[in-house]
Amino acid sequence: MTSKLLRFAFATCVLSLTAFAQGNAQTASAATPAPAPSTPSPSTPTAVSGVRIGIINMQQAIFASNEGRRDFDALTKKFEPKQGELKNMNDEVESLKKQLNTQGEKLNEESRSGLVKTIESKQKSLQRSLEDAQSDFQAQQNEVLNRVGAKMMNVLDKYAKENGYALILDVSNQNSPVLWAGASTDVTKAIVDDYNTASGVAAPAASTPSAPSATRSTVPRVNTARPATKTTPGTTPTTPPKQ
Repeated sequence: MTSKLLRFAFATCVLSLTAFAQGNAQTASAATPAPAPSTPSPSTPTAVSGVRIGIINMQQAIFASNEGRRDFDALTKKFEPKQGELKNMNDEVESLKKQLNTQGEKLNEESRSGLVKTIESKQKSLQRSLEDAQSDFQAQQNEVLNRVGAKMMNVLDKYAKENGYALILDVSNQNSPVLWAGASTDVTKAIVDDYNTASGVAAPAASTPSAPSATRSTVPRVNTARPATKTTPGTTPTTPPKQ
């Protein structure tokens, strides 16, 4: 992920620290030894010295939620016309490149140079349009992530307090300090379920692909290599001036 998708959620979040102090006070005042610890079930939060710690993949939770899936699907459909436009532009450039490769030797110097300039001009225009579309798409995707994520943080806060968590770490960031965590510590699904209930948004009718990454693009790839120029015997290679 090359961009920050959540300004508020992708950093380590500490929730209900007072629960930690209260837990220690209760442990110190206990009159009888605590029973031997049992192996936690997948739905039981892990306890370390009386402290309950959990992890969450916040980005995955946002895209897995009904609201996140609905809004991202709508965003993808919104950009379909632009995707088609860019594909047509790309096809036109590739067609001109093919024409240059197959007919270049038959063209005189002026015609060949003109074709090369046309290809470079259209290719630059395509590249600019592509970058603008990617930037616009990324900005609107971030808006969905931030909006849904802000509401999901409220659900996470409520869940942590009700279940006695002292710490919940977000592992969706590539720079997360968490190297390993047991399955019983992962509260992602529980938060998604609670969020779906709180939001009241129904699940999308059709199945959707897995959560997209921050770098996924809805526009076609563009070959930005300069078109090669060909020479004929007895002539000097001609490189068109940069525009």
